Amino acid sequence: MTLTPLVYWAQRHEEIYLRVELTDAQVSSTHLLSSLGRGAKGQHNYEFSLEFLLPVKPEVRHKSTQRQVNITVRKQQRGWWERLTVLERKPVFLAPDFDRWLDESDAEMELQEKEEKKNRLKTVRHTEEGFISLKTSFLLVYNLVQFLGFSWIFVNMTVRLFIFGQDSLYDTFHTISDAMFFCQTLALVEVFNAAFGVVRTGVFPTLIQVVGRNFVLFIIFGSLEEMHHRPVVFFAFYLWSAIEIFRYPFYMLGCFNTEWKTLTWLRYSVWIPLYPLGVLAEAVAVVQSIPIFDQTKLYSIPLPKAIGTSINFSYFLHVYLILMCLGLFINFRHLYKQRKRRFRTKKRKTH
Repeated sequence: MTLTPLVYWAQRHEEIYLRVELTDAQVSSTHLLSSLGRGAKGQHNYEFSLEFLLPVKPEVRHKSTQRQVNITVRKQQRGWWERLTVLERKPVFLAPDFDRWLDESDAEMELQEKEEKKNRLKTVRHTEEGFISLKTSFLLVYNLVQFLGFSWIFVNMTVRLFIFGQDSLYDTFHTISDAMFFCQTLALVEVFNAAFGVVRTGVFPTLIQVVGRNFVLFIIFGSLEEMHHRPVVFFAFYLWSAIEIFRYPFYMLGCFNTEWKTLTWLRYSVWIPLYPLGVLAEAVAVVQSIPIFDQTKLYSIPLPKAIGTSINFSYFLHVYLILMCLGLFINFRHLYKQRKRRFRTKKRKTH
């Protein structure tokens, strides 16, 4: 009697993975999978068939082990399937393979990592030949300049805090703002790098972080003299620089396909407490600036005399606070997925 085995499935953009629960199986056909092996009901002949949602390539790879049969089927066209079979109701013998299961965005990140690995191997070959690409040189110089700039800010603020104590909280803008203006203006390069494919990262998360910081720096701190002596300037600058002194050296080592495990862990872990605290400091700065904008009418939009009023800039700031919460959620989710993918990949390699 022929029985149906348990089959687990997962997908990537280009392939379908099937795992058949059969021990010591001898596969005789992979088009209508037929094999002799030991399954849930003992030693029998097992077979199953699947009508895929979309066309697949005829070549099917399979590998039998003592515990299971692994089958790989390539999709005819690259894409993400909403389900495996034509029928919406899946067969009773079919279940998700959670050991390999990824959602679409995670699978896309996995594909990007594979491409990055290929690029790193190409970089190694070029380096061995004594050649460093123009792009690598540009990224190295950029990350080095940013690392030196944010390191100067962080060290300067730390030393001043130890020497002057609480007094250093009130003159941060006058002592540090020039360096911060330079670094944050230069950070706009990261948006263009992402947009033009110089680096493989999402444009939107990068845009949220850079524009968000620059809005607080130039509009809230820069244009309001009343904000210059507020302690919130110290906390915002200190948290921003504390994150970047680990991020930029990590990117620098990546230019040479080199990794320092401690730095990698710091780059993907330090942001967990610091990034929300940095956004909180930005939000506090916005809240503190609202009464000042109301009083000074700075950036207000005048309306016709018949109406006899104007649209205060503070109205926009109230909306901006809501957008900050949304941006925090988007970027935190993006960074968490990066961290999860990075360390899951490392864990797989160690096993």
